[in-house]
Formats: sequence, structure tokens, C-alpha cells
Amino acid sequence: MTATEHALLAAAWPYWEAEGEIARRFYDRASEEDHVFYLKAQLWKELNPVDGYFNGLHRELAALVECFPEVDRTIPRREFHFRLTQLADEFNHYALLADVFEHIVGRPISPDDTVQLPEEKKLGDLRRAHVRSGSPIERAAVGFTEGGGARLFREGAKLAGSALNEMTARAMQVIYDDERDHYKEMAREAVSLIGGEDDLARMTGAIRAISDQRVSMRREMFRGAMTEDETQAFVEAAERAFAGGGFDLDEGIAGRV
Repeated sequence: MTATEHALLAAAWPYWEAEGEIARRFYDRASEEDHVFYLKAQLWKELNPVDGYFNGLHRELAALVECFPEVDRTIPRREFHFRLTQLADEFNHYALLADVFEHIVGRPISPDDTVQLPEEKKLGDLRRAHVRSGSPIERAAVGFTEGGGARLFREGAKLAGSALNEMTARAMQVIYDDERDHYKEMAREAVSLIGGEDDLARMTGAIRAISDQRVSMRREMFRGAMTEDETQAFVEAAERAFAGGGFDLDEGIAGRV
């Protein structure tokens, strides 16, 4: 890992681990009603990934259809395939979690079952502000923070015991396997844009702001799991742990602080 990659990860990792800790505590005591509440919000996110940076599955699919005639003309076929695969993966994530939702409520899902919570809307507004700033640095920060290091899915994949937990774990494992290395791919793009200390400071500042709002979004989604003060204390402990090193960054520290 280069010094620049280390600096980017240092800015985001404590917040990602906080997302994981929020999910871990939530799953330890969540009722079926709590699962329904978070799933409605997460299903909205799966249909509208990276709101403000990405245009939602429907519009992205429509855009791919429109540009298909340009494959092997102005659009390399491998690039088109990559974009198509991303959309297929995202829809599969929605389908897997919708299956869990239907298992709980005992009826087919409808479009009205997905919901954008207020803190998610704030996150989308913040992302859009960075994307529309015209700064490639800030846009790359939005891409780097997408998914929160897949910490929710890492923790969800550990569930066991009840039929609901087992079903959730299977879905979360698929999503985690798809998402776990995304930040590493985006880090390479981000590093390529950094030309000096000012660029690095601008990017890490954007990463922290977006990641902090992601934590607020998770706290609202997983209601009652952690207070704001508890979350802040965890982030500070995670910052100290990252600085000290000596543990696996992907395995993280959720449940250990």
C-alpha cells in the first residue's frame, strides 16, 4: 500500500468500521419489525445505488440501451460489459434482499415498500454537491466511499440461528463477495488524480464528510443500535486502532471496541 492509499484509507476506515459496529449491534437484538424497517431503506438504496453519483438502475439501464449501437465504435466492448455486469449485480442484490423482506412480511413486495429515509437523502445531497463541484478529486471521493467498505454486508454474512438470520446471511455473503474489493479499485482511480498535498487534503476532507454522513444514515436505518455519542467514541477508537495497526483491515474491529 502506498502512502497516498494509506492516507485515503485512514480517512474512511474508522467510519466504515462504525457502520459495521452499528449493524452488528442491531442484529444482536433486532425484531422482525426492525428488519422490515431497515430492509425497506436498504432496498431503496439497492435500486438507487450511490444516489448523486449514479443515476439509479432504471436510468442507467436506459442509458446502456441508448449507447449499445456505439459498442466497438466509440465504446469499448469490455467497458460496456463491465457496466452491464455492475447493473446485473446491483439488481441481484435488490432481488436477494427483497426475498428476505417477503419472507418476513409473507406477501410479494411492491414499489411502495422501498423508502428513502431523511439521512439517506442528506447523503445523496452531499454526494451531488461533490460531484457537481466540477472537481475530479471530489467526484473520486464519492466513488471511493461507495458502499462503506461493505461493512454492513460483512457483518450480515455472519448471522446464524433463525431462518431469518440464515436467509439474511446468505444474501449478505453474496453482496459482500461482490462489493468487498470495490474500494481498492476506486482507490487506484483516486490516487491517479492526486498531484500533491493540497489534492490529498481536499480528497480526504471529502471522504471524511461523506463517510460521517454515511454513519448517520446507518444509525437512522438501524434504529436504536448506537447513539450519536457512542458512534463518535467508536470512530475515535477506530482511528487509534488504525494508527496502531497490527490487525487485518478487512476483518476489522467491530465487536472488539
